[in-house]
Amino acid sequence: MKKNLKKLLVILISTTMVLSFSACGNKKTDKAKDVGNNAAAEGAADAKKEEIQLTLWSIATESDAFNNAYTKAIADYEAAHPGIKITHETFENESYKTKIKSSVAANELPDLFYTWGGGFSKSFVESGKVLPLDQYYTDEFKAQLSTAALNNATYDGKLYGSTYTTPVSALFYNKAMFDKYSLKAPTTWDEFKTVCQTFLDNGITPIGSSVKDTWVLAMTHDALTLKSAGPEKTANAVTKNGVSYNDLDFLASAEKIKELVDMGAFIEGATGLSNDEASANFYNGTVPMYITGSWMGGSILTDAPNPDDFDVAPIPVINSANAKITDFMGGAADTIMVSNGTKYPDVAGNAVFELTKSISKYAYLDGAGIAAWQVDYDDSAVNPITKKVAEYASNATSFTLWFDTLMDANEAGEYLALLQELYIGNLTPEEFVEAMAAQLED
Repeated sequence: MKKNLKKLLVILISTTMVLSFSACGNKKTDKAKDVGNNAAAEGAADAKKEEIQLTLWSIATESDAFNNAYTKAIADYEAAHPGIKITHETFENESYKTKIKSSVAANELPDLFYTWGGGFSKSFVESGKVLPLDQYYTDEFKAQLSTAALNNATYDGKLYGSTYTTPVSALFYNKAMFDKYSLKAPTTWDEFKTVCQTFLDNGITPIGSSVKDTWVLAMTHDALTLKSAGPEKTANAVTKNGVSYNDLDFLASAEKIKELVDMGAFIEGATGLSNDEASANFYNGTVPMYITGSWMGGSILTDAPNPDDFDVAPIPVINSANAKITDFMGGAADTIMVSNGTKYPDVAGNAVFELTKSISKYAYLDGAGIAAWQVDYDDSAVNPITKKVAEYASNATSFTLWFDTLMDANEAGEYLALLQELYIGNLTPEEFVEAMAAQLED
């Protein structure tokens, strides 16, 4: 009996120990499971915190006056938004126009992309490839960037982009070279021709330009057209709004381009010069005049050996019955849009406004552009040329977008090709306006 009790006791003790070890083992297993679950949860949290990568395309190459503004704006944005990185890819102006059109067609747009508002981007919007931004244009942003400034990024009442500057075309000139020959900034066509002839008589080619980058030549042609036909007539003709381009006022500007070519006013070899090469001849004093956008104010500071030698003036008037000295080519057309195919629409939709606000600030401080966003910072260091252009813009009687911005992207390419043919001499002024009229009547 005792032997049986002893045996029973041994069994009970053994069972208790097994149960005890089992419970201990279960606790270890449960603890391991908890650790595993916690690791999984942390892994999921880390996945949520995974770095967001956005790609931005622009034409702000290293040699462009806006490069520094883009670089600083991106750095500020990334600092304010840990976990979001922006890769900035840049392209030369003319090649970019082809790239952006083909990227829209192939549905290969980056998250954010620079473009030109108005007619140039209309087909992009109509294709459904661009994200509407109305919900991201909050009251905070509205207080700093007016809806009027976004007119060229608005299509059928919906907002598709944000802008950062209000560029205008102007006549930049070397004041030191002008003073040497007792010349003043011209305000009429006759005065402009006199200035050109004076330099030519002294062995100096007066005007720098690029025909290789045809948009540079277009800056001169568009401005002369505006000062011949006036803002309303010009805009209506280019946008196919009841005005034919085959008109004496448009013929007059084409004739002025031919006059300048025939008298040797444009720098030799302009057909083979890029904008960078042509503008370098202006900065170094080879040529005394250059017609381009207000961004040149910043480039003069960084690229000209003697920035104090330079000044700026409005484009001279050809026909005072139609145009005023205060009519300007330009306006808030530089636009950043968001691809409708972005993986991060909310992030990109907010980023487009934060970035353009910062670009507006830094570009203005650099002298590269006229701020479209509210200036709520110290701008006392802005260079005098940029401040002067800003004053022109604030007192402008009209803004007319450049032809290649007003037009549909494909029509803009045809216009630039025709203008190049006019310059080379393959088209007469009469043939040029006839070809333009035919193109715009299609």
